[in-house]
Amino acid sequence: MRKILLVVALVAATPSFAHDFWIEPSTFRPSQGENLTATLVVGQNFTGDAVPRSTQLIESFTIRDGSGERPIGGFENQDPAGYLRAESAGIAIIGYRSKPYPLELAAAKFEEFLSTEGLESIHAARAARGEAQKPDRERFYRYAKSLIVVGARPSAALPAKTFNQPFGFRYELIPESNPMASTPLRIRVLFEGKPLAGALVTALHRDDPAAHASARTDAGGRVTLALPKAGVWLVKSVQMVAAPTGVNADWESLWASLTFEH
Repeated sequence: MRKILLVVALVAATPSFAHDFWIEPSTFRPSQGENLTATLVVGQNFTGDAVPRSTQLIESFTIRDGSGERPIGGFENQDPAGYLRAESAGIAIIGYRSKPYPLELAAAKFEEFLSTEGLESIHAARAARGEAQKPDRERFYRYAKSLIVVGARPSAALPAKTFNQPFGFRYELIPESNPMASTPLRIRVLFEGKPLAGALVTALHRDDPAAHASARTDAGGRVTLALPKAGVWLVKSVQMVAAPTGVNADWESLWASLTFEH
């Protein structure tokens, strides 16, 4: 059984914040009217620990389907973080947006993180400022989405508007082809509502570490990823920008993720 992180431990264990964050529904293919849960997970390489529900961290936690968009309920400090009902047949999207949270990392660990997540521009900026040996002080944000198909088998012919409508997150992965049925997968990356060029996007298979793909977005913020096999996938990307003055941080990191069953 996945280990449950207590909120106090979550706040204190800063290395956990340098890992990925995603949503795992209890099923990606619920029947119409079925009750299901949404687990928030923090980890690495699509293996991680459940994060209990915390109003201290949640900005919004909703589901969007043919009936509209509504909040996902749950019990404070408990896992799974969300309980919901599959109301309308077709594709539904679960969306999670966090509040900002502070993080500090030692210089060596921060430089390793920048290299792993393809954030060479931040490495170059730190070097140009003579800050390569300076510890990291940042605020991080989580923007996670999960696609489920309610009451039907996924079809590549489903209307694009059922899966490509933005939630309005500051950093967001937008499928432009149906992730559950289309190969290859086309994704557009939006930062503050505009396409972001040069962003590293990575897809990981839950049950096969050897099945993965990554590429950088083109000038239009688009990337194409070949998904070599069926199963549950996590697509992720990280953006980092200078923090505004007066927030006691040097950087803001924005973590976007998308999970689905292909």
